[in-house]
Amino acid sequence: MTHSSSSVFRNQANQSAEVTFILLGFSEYPELQLPLFLVFLTIYTVTVLGNLGMILVIKCSSRLHTPMYFFLSHLSFVDFCYSTIVTPKLLENLVVADRTISFTGCLMQFFFVCIFVVTETFLLAVMAYDRFVAVCNPLLYTAVMSQRFSFVLVVATYSWGIACSLLYTLLFLTLSFCGTKFINNFVCEHAAIVAVSCSDPYVNQEIILASATFNEVSSLMIILTSYFFIFIAVMKMPSTGGRHKAFSTCASHLTAITIFHGSILFLYCVPNSRSSWLMLKVGSVFYAVVIPMLNPLIYSLRNKDVKAAVRKLINTNLICQLM
Repeated sequence: MTHSSSSVFRNQANQSAEVTFILLGFSEYPELQLPLFLVFLTIYTVTVLGNLGMILVIKCSSRLHTPMYFFLSHLSFVDFCYSTIVTPKLLENLVVADRTISFTGCLMQFFFVCIFVVTETFLLAVMAYDRFVAVCNPLLYTAVMSQRFSFVLVVATYSWGIACSLLYTLLFLTLSFCGTKFINNFVCEHAAIVAVSCSDPYVNQEIILASATFNEVSSLMIILTSYFFIFIAVMKMPSTGGRHKAFSTCASHLTAITIFHGSILFLYCVPNSRSSWLMLKVGSVFYAVVIPMLNPLIYSLRNKDVKAAVRKLINTNLICQLM
């Protein structure tokens, strides 16, 4: 980067730092502010209790100290962080008249949201690979999915999430903003931010679209390839009981994948026009607020090992209290 281009970059960043954003959220529906606040507060409470509870159960139960639950604990951590970055500000804006957020605050929210979205995208792909090894190579599972290799995979997902987020944030900083800008969303989301930029966002949009498409396609390819071989392996199993057990271990993960990637693809397909902002906001709510609540419910309600671990912890605590 030349001296002149870097000085232009600094000037844009300094000018934009003086900008104030106003998150419109659902302000066009004043009669729904209180009901929405109660609904989102309930969802966030369930999200926090569900994800932190899942992490606690996995940590405290030696039976769940396996690669699958190691990945699941990190999925719960990512969902908790993602929801905590977005939902408190959403709740605040539903009950206060001042919906402003500083440029720095918006930038930081955007940065951390990108980290955890990208991390979850590839964490679900890692979990699909884990299921592939467990079903297709059960005798080699312990050797292949070693503690060290599992740790490396998790570190790789976080590292890639941070790398992508840094790229997106630097692209964010190349945009210039002027005055007070109304962001037609409840979160500092890329499409809504670009829509209020005073500069030409074309290059910015194309780079982020290419990167996001790569992340989505590559993670889906890992997932689809893994489950293609899982399906073939399960169909070759001689006993019905074995097939049922194999499918049941994958059912929760498949449900989580379908909901997560379905939401992403829905947002991809929403046309970028004023008439579609409501659809974009509803999709963002499901993606940013509802999914972090659903994942621990999906894995706990459909998983016998998790339910058994929870019952054991409850019984242990009751015995300790009685003693």
